[in-house]
Amino acid sequence: MGAHEAIRHPWLVALEQSGLGASMRESLLLYPLVEVLHILGFITLFAGIAVFDLRVLGFGRNLMPAHLARLCIPLAGAGLGLAIAMGLLLFSTEATHLAANPAFQFKLGLIGLGLLNVGVFHFAKWGKATSWGAVPPWPARVSAVLSLLAWTGAVICGRLIAYL
Repeated sequence: MGAHEAIRHPWLVALEQSGLGASMRESLLLYPLVEVLHILGFITLFAGIAVFDLRVLGFGRNLMPAHLARLCIPLAGAGLGLAIAMGLLLFSTEATHLAANPAFQFKLGLIGLGLLNVGVFHFAKWGKATSWGAVPPWPARVSAVLSLLAWTGAVICGRLIAYL
C-alpha cells in the first residue's frame, strides 16, 4: 500500500476492526476466494457492458440491440452485484487505508459515473433498445462511449490500488 495517510473515521475503524475485517485478514482461504470472486464479478459486469456498448457503437450490426440487451444487461447486473458484495468484504480488511487511496477514490468515482450513465440510459426516451431497430440514436452511442470509458477506468483503477 502507498504512503498516503489513513482516514481514521470511526465507522471505517469499526469496520476494519470488526469480526468481518479480522476474519478476512486472518483466513488463508477467505481473502483470496473473495478477491477471485470480486474479479469474476467485474469480468462478468464488463463483458455484458462491453458487448452491448460495442453493438450500440455499430459492431455486430447483424445482431439486434434489443436481443443483446435481454442477454447482456442481466449479465452485467449480476456481475455488478457480485463485484460490489465481494468489494465490500475486501474493503473491510483495510478500510482506513483504502479510503485514503487515490486509485480507490477514483475507482469509486468512475463506478458512480458508470451507474449514473446506466440510469440515464435506461430512463431516457432514447434508451429503449426495443425502439431502435438496427441503428441506435446518437445519444445512445455517446452513452456507450462514456460507459466503456467509465468501466474500463474503474477496472484500471482497481488494479492500481495495490501500487498507490
